[in-house]
Amino acid sequence: MANDEQTPRRRASLELLRAEAADELSVLITERLRAGEDPWDFMEELPSVDELVVFMLRAENIAENGGSRPNASRHYRVLRQIALDYPPLTKAVWRLLGDANTHRRWDATVRVDAN
Repeated sequence: MANDEQTPRRRASLELLRAEAADELSVLITERLRAGEDPWDFMEELPSVDELVVFMLRAENIAENGGSRPNASRHYRVLRQIALDYPPLTKAVWRLLGDANTHRRWDATVRVDAN
């Protein structure tokens, strides 16, 4: 039973999760356009729909765990479990686990400050 508490619960179909994420991404783009930002400057910074889905599922897991930010090993386990629960998200999960996206403001890579 303890293992079930550590893994994210499947809350909805992947299609529904992707639709919610696409709506959220659309809102983010609209807000930035209305603020006068050039889409050429910010579109590359935004997460993909699948990355947003992974973030939503990760956020649910954090909320279920009392809201505490996960350490690096728990972050890895949560994202890996998301990939196991939703195989089509595997590519997005591995992109988020890698160091390639650390220039993005929303990057989920767990960093330890030296301060």
